[in-house]
Amino acid sequence: MLFNSYVFIFAFLPVTLAGYFLLTQFSSHRPSLLWLTGASLFFYGWWNPQYLLLLLGSILFNYWTGLTLARMCRDHSPWLRPTLAGGIAVNLAIIGYYKYAAFIVDNVAALTGAHFTINAIVLPLAISFFTFQQIAYLVDASRGETAEYDFIDYCLFVTFYPQLIAGPIVHHREVMPQFAAPGQRRFDSRAFAEGITFFTAGLFKKVVLADNLAKIVDPAFSAVAGGDPLSAATAWIGVFAYSFQLYFDFSGYSDMAVGLARMVGIRLPYNFNSPYKAVNIIDFWRCWHMTLSRFLRDYLYIPLGGSRRGPVRRYGNLLITMLLGGMWHGAGWTFVIWGGLHGLYLVINHAFHALRRATGLNREHGWFGLLAGRLITFIAVTMAWVFFRAPTTDAAFAMLNALTGGYGLIDPAESLSVHRYALMGVLLIVVWSMPNTQQMIDACGNRHSYLRWAPTAAWATAVSAGLIFSITQLSKVSAFIYFNF
Repeated sequence: MLFNSYVFIFAFLPVTLAGYFLLTQFSSHRPSLLWLTGASLFFYGWWNPQYLLLLLGSILFNYWTGLTLARMCRDHSPWLRPTLAGGIAVNLAIIGYYKYAAFIVDNVAALTGAHFTINAIVLPLAISFFTFQQIAYLVDASRGETAEYDFIDYCLFVTFYPQLIAGPIVHHREVMPQFAAPGQRRFDSRAFAEGITFFTAGLFKKVVLADNLAKIVDPAFSAVAGGDPLSAATAWIGVFAYSFQLYFDFSGYSDMAVGLARMVGIRLPYNFNSPYKAVNIIDFWRCWHMTLSRFLRDYLYIPLGGSRRGPVRRYGNLLITMLLGGMWHGAGWTFVIWGGLHGLYLVINHAFHALRRATGLNREHGWFGLLAGRLITFIAVTMAWVFFRAPTTDAAFAMLNALTGGYGLIDPAESLSVHRYALMGVLLIVVWSMPNTQQMIDACGNRHSYLRWAPTAAWATAVSAGLIFSITQLSKVSAFIYFNF
């Protein structure tokens, strides 16, 4: 079931909200949480009911392991580390089988010349997200940083339908206390209105912007994958369009997730903070997929040693972290290269900052320097997206060849593409100059008072119009890009 579908908007969501707010009238909050948990499991099972068993098995195993680790931490048990390692290994084994088994077998066969294959394995929806979320829980339990959570609370923490499929990757401390908060049992009209506004903004980004950009992206990447040469003009339009498609698709989902949670009074962490406004790649990763960046930092980069053991070790840790971050997104060499590129970008960025500090040139360079940094960062990120989008490494390198004019700079038949360049320019201005959704609704860092959301008739009219228009564009429902991960 997709957020951008009639069945979700006109059936699942109204029934879920009505049942939840009806049950909040009871003196105990347990019935309403049970309702949300049941609705979330139904939401997940709508895609493929048989994978509910995998999800529930993962929840039961990690809940029990978390309780065991917390007790071992209190008792200073010598079995703490082996138990944690075992719990993490089980989680990684599950995700490894479903997500990477075919990739490993294919590469071993290619290297050894052996002729063996593995049957196609259907990737369970959201396995990367709920696995990483629970690994973080186990690590925190081993550190004594988790409370004695009730099983229903834990189950809802993992399965909560707004964030289950594509994040954000939430931390137990961020949401589980909210489920039991006294104010959680009251209907908050302002929070509900904010939720609808977030949801509408995300739906608009997805169905009006991202899905229409896909009509430019898909033919370009399909052409290079099929061996058809593209001129540089067409290739650049294709990769710029994908850069914006991915941004609006994933940030749209994240806005919708935040909005759906806020309708029931839950505040999820933000996943985006205008990443294309970043002036360097370090800044980009502080603003793009923020909860994944946080997970990789806290549970991989820092345990590897972070920046505490000298620059060489630090740069090695950055490369390892980003390579594994690339593999998290998908089982393919394209994702490995994408992660490696971002690791290399980060190493260069950190080394450049160290050089500036050493030479005393660590100062701001005014508006021109900021504009140049923003443009260079955007181009570097866009070039890396080629590997993220291309189906094979051959297709990715063919696209890079096209970008550099390997098949010609322009085709006379493409003269009508000028309007597409204009569209790319408009979208770049929008993402560089407009406040993002949370800045508009929460008024954080928004200098434009006329773009600050308020519970007024004017905003209600604008949001209603945006919602109605977006719903009219649902004739062809398309999955979110991050559903693949």
